[in-house]
Amino acid sequence: MRRTVAGFLIVLLTAALAVAGPARAAAPPAGSWTRYTMTAFTNSSESNMYVYESPDATGFRLLRGPAYTPPSGLIRDPSIIRHTDGRYWVVYTTNWTGNTIGFATSTDRLNWTFVRNVTIPLTVQNTWAPEFFIDSDGSVNVIVSLSTNGADFKPYKLTATNSALSAWSAPQVLSGIGPNYIDTYIVKVGSTYHAFTKNETTKFIEYATASSLTGPYTISRTGNWAGWGGPREGQALIPLDNGGWRIYYDGYTVGQYYFSDSYDGFATWSAPQTLPALSGFARHFTVLREVVPGGASLPVDVTRSFQSVNATDRYVRHRDYLGYVDPVSASSAATVKQDATFTVVPGLADANCYSFRAANGSYLRHWNFRLRLDPGDGSATYARDATYCARPGSVSGSVALESYNYPGRYVRHYNYELRVDLYQDSDTFRADSSFRPVTAWA
Repeated sequence: MRRTVAGFLIVLLTAALAVAGPARAAAPPAGSWTRYTMTAFTNSSESNMYVYESPDATGFRLLRGPAYTPPSGLIRDPSIIRHTDGRYWVVYTTNWTGNTIGFATSTDRLNWTFVRNVTIPLTVQNTWAPEFFIDSDGSVNVIVSLSTNGADFKPYKLTATNSALSAWSAPQVLSGIGPNYIDTYIVKVGSTYHAFTKNETTKFIEYATASSLTGPYTISRTGNWAGWGGPREGQALIPLDNGGWRIYYDGYTVGQYYFSDSYDGFATWSAPQTLPALSGFARHFTVLREVVPGGASLPVDVTRSFQSVNATDRYVRHRDYLGYVDPVSASSAATVKQDATFTVVPGLADANCYSFRAANGSYLRHWNFRLRLDPGDGSATYARDATYCARPGSVSGSVALESYNYPGRYVRHYNYELRVDLYQDSDTFRADSSFRPVTAWA
């Protein structure tokens, strides 16, 4: 089938907080970009935290690893936020057994300082997977899985009682989830709390909702409801620039980390994809979305040609209504030069991204992931297919063009045919998907 997800959920999450508001999501304007920061422990070490960065929530590059080692114990399951003090904070699992969670902070995401371990004032055997959750009222919470015997896990809420995050409320159970549920991750959309939680008996990630953070939650999706398979754990969610949501989760028995997207209020999800480069290495992480200065951009309402960076005699061109990178030179026929010339306009689906109009008024769009030139039909599907967001290319002065409705897929040439392919962590892919905007041939 051509589409794997249906509909579009209209939400906008704040840049630095993992909570939603009732506004339309959009790519950031020129002069800024969406930065996704991942904090993870890895298969190689439970005592070191690695930090990664991505412009698209798909292709993560290492910022620093290890970036933080606690003074003692482990740093499993690190969860990251940016607090109102402007600093980055992580909360993490300190050990397999015990009743503490750890906190560390950073100003630059690279250099981290241990702050403290906080003791949970309950008699428990296990304190696992603390996850930051910032509510719409600005309160900073930690959702943590607690067990008295290793088999009765339930999620509990701790709320910071001061801005220094040095004092916390008594733990309060999230009613309706458990016993024997771990790794509970919560997002809020409008007035509804959405919980994604692992059933430790079935090993599937289940879905529950409530009108209050502490519940009662109603679990409405069980088993393999989303097509993610099992066993699965370590789930985390983020909003995407196009209004969708992405979930990451660990297929720990097969050594793979996956992601999947939803565009209809969490009802259906795209087919799972393995996380490029980090699948099987990064473990139980969270991802922070921020809009920050910088990023790639293109001038609009101007004509340009787009030169392949690794086949410099070739340019983006439509031929027989399909997209290619073809040779173009001063001696080329006028029709060839015209076919390799496009007017860059604000994106049809999002004005902060871009669409590319040919001389005949049609736009470059993807269909079955192949680029082609089609006349507009006024549909939302066409507009999304014909919209691409600019990312930094592999060489100075170049851009990569990410599909608006398939985040993580980029325009690239393969056998000189233009496609939108999922990001691959290779120099070849990065070069194949990078183009220099140059003076138009026609």
